[in-house]
Amino acid sequence: MKKSRLEEILNSFENLKVAVVGDMMLDDYLIGTVERISPEAPVPVVSVKEERFVLGGAANVVNNLSTLGAKAVCFGVIGEDFDGDRLINELEKKSIETSGVVRSSTRPTIVKRRIIGGNQQLLRLDWEDARPISVDLEASLIKQIEAKLDNLNAVILSDYDKGVLTPKVVKRIIELCREKGIIVTVDPKPKNAMNYVGATSMTPNRKEAMECLGKKSFEDVLEIGRELKEKLQLNNLLLTRSEEGMSLFQEDGVINIPTYAKEVFDVTGAGDTVISVFTLACAAGVTLHEAAKIANTAAGVVVGKMGTSTVTKEEILDFYNRIYNEWK
Repeated sequence: MKKSRLEEILNSFENLKVAVVGDMMLDDYLIGTVERISPEAPVPVVSVKEERFVLGGAANVVNNLSTLGAKAVCFGVIGEDFDGDRLINELEKKSIETSGVVRSSTRPTIVKRRIIGGNQQLLRLDWEDARPISVDLEASLIKQIEAKLDNLNAVILSDYDKGVLTPKVVKRIIELCREKGIIVTVDPKPKNAMNYVGATSMTPNRKEAMECLGKKSFEDVLEIGRELKEKLQLNNLLLTRSEEGMSLFQEDGVINIPTYAKEVFDVTGAGDTVISVFTLACAAGVTLHEAAKIANTAAGVVVGKMGTSTVTKEEILDFYNRIYNEWK
């Protein structure tokens, strides 16, 4: 039986090498039961039954790429600490290249620890230093990227506003990618939007797009997308619109893609999945419309899962076949 067009595209992801540059972190979950209130203070006592570590932030984008079969390379700055060791170990267990990660004795590895009792989050503890990385760390990170850029099909800039993607780092990456014809896509934090002028593409949600332009009240989302694409001099823009789907802004107009999520349990990490799948599909050489439809399908799968999640090729294929009869 002849393979479908989508199946061929998804299988081609295995031939791609994509880098992620950004704020990598660990999501740590302490999961247990609550049966009593502490005699020391009016707080629940959680009897911990399980501890689970999940790749978070930019590391979750890398995890999405790896799950889809691509060769993933990560660049970032983490601490010379125990949590940094755990993060590197988690990445290497998934055969992800970590040689581009710079380790620092002056910054902690970012960890977000969630205390879960009776299926409810009771508390979150964060370890981080969100100040911009030092000039020396900028130089080390740029040097790592420059040394490995020639072998890449695309670069994803995953901005969690934790200090790694400084204006200097971002500007150099975009310059290099434009010189070498490498796709560079951005999942932005609105306050840093103007750092990304000249990137290939950006995948903000509606609220982020408005904030990127300094708009506080709701306006026509299509006008916002057009204005943001023009202001940042992007080749294209994929704007996610929650239950309204996505809008793809290209040179020749806008294409609206409806959402097909059957149930939404958790949107955590959905943006990571969208930019991962959209970038891979673009790097595979498909049309932007096709790439957006595949990313839309992946988002519909991942929001039906709890917590920071990834999506497999099989899940995309199954869900796509249920929502689209054929390629248009």
